Amino acid sequence: MFKRIKRGGRREERISKILFPLFSLIIIGLLLFSDIRIVRRRAGLQKKIESLKTELQALEKKNQQLRNGLSQTGKESYWEEKIRQEGYVRKGEEPVVVLPPEGASKEEIVEKKTLPERASAKMKRIFAGLVEWFNATFPR
Repeated sequence: MFKRIKRGGRREERISKILFPLFSLIIIGLLLFSDIRIVRRRAGLQKKIESLKTELQALEKKNQQLRNGLSQTGKESYWEEKIRQEGYVRKGEEPVVVLPPEGASKEEIVEKKTLPERASAKMKRIFAGLVEWFNATFPR
């Protein structure tokens, strides 16, 4: 009369009912994780591409400036100016020498010194003067 109703079926069927959704979730999770890594890497590469593009533009601009400078060196006027800066004159021209002002010392004429260098030189001169005065005033 009464038939016994089986619950859940065989053991293998129960395990497969649990494992299939579990494996499906694991696979979906791995795919999502992989996709997130790819998106992050793509964003990093896009940033790198943009920075390289700006660097390329700067290098192209510098290249153009160098090409313009190179084309200037092909002109005779450029070389004449460079040679004149070295102190050369053409045949028939007389060189002109500009003399320094009369009150200028040799150190000021030879090279321009920075403020700390000038201050140090002045302190050395003052100290040397004090040593001479001391030796003259208090002989040994």
